[in-house]
Amino acid sequence: MIMKLSGKFISAVLKVIFRHPVMGVTIIPILPDGQIVLVKRRDTGQWSLPGGMVDWGDDVPTTIVRELQEETGLKLVKIGRLVGVYSAVNRDPRLHSIVVSVEIYADGTCHIEDKDEILAIEAFAIKDLPLGKLSHDHDAQLLNYLQGITTVA
Repeated sequence: MIMKLSGKFISAVLKVIFRHPVMGVTIIPILPDGQIVLVKRRDTGQWSLPGGMVDWGDDVPTTIVRELQEETGLKLVKIGRLVGVYSAVNRDPRLHSIVVSVEIYADGTCHIEDKDEILAIEAFAIKDLPLGKLSHDHDAQLLNYLQGITTVA
């Protein structure tokens, strides 16, 4: 049986979908030497923590592995601690998104697989992190991480 969808029904479904925030992950990748890997975003030209949206049917660990590989070329060794959940309406200038920020331990050689999103990759010693100049709310996320704080904001 083929069901004909009314314009009202489609409109109602679109309102439900687009009136809800999307879910993502932010990754704080720690290399074996203790450096933290950041990526330079193509859209803003700013340094940023790697990460991205959770795809339909994926969970957070699967998203971490995918985004880490796409944006840095690194391999996940293990997931560390939960840094926080960040949900402020203005945390991402593109849309309302909620991210789970997670410390991870990674290994491998940095290289960009997703050249549409990423301009550069760099590993920073903690003292050399470009704090105060990061994209989105990544300054707050990194500061929470460095201070050992787990937050829901």
